[in-house]
Amino acid sequence: METTLKPKYLVNDKGQKKAVVLDIKEYEDIMELIEDLADANDLLKAERKAVSFTAYDKFRKQWLKDLHIRS
Repeated sequence: METTLKPKYLVNDKGQKKAVVLDIKEYEDIMELIEDLADANDLLKAERKAVSFTAYDKFRKQWLKDLHIRS
């Protein structure tokens, strides 16, 4: 997702920039990047708070076992 931004600016009577206009593709790419960064930040916070981790294979095995017990 490498997009070169080509913003267009809305200016007032004095020529001062007041708003930015992006193509929809540029906007969508920026929003996707923001979501990815938020996810990465959430993961980093969770890793910092964690006191221990369970290996995925062990977690999955227990999770599947719990599913069968509830059925």
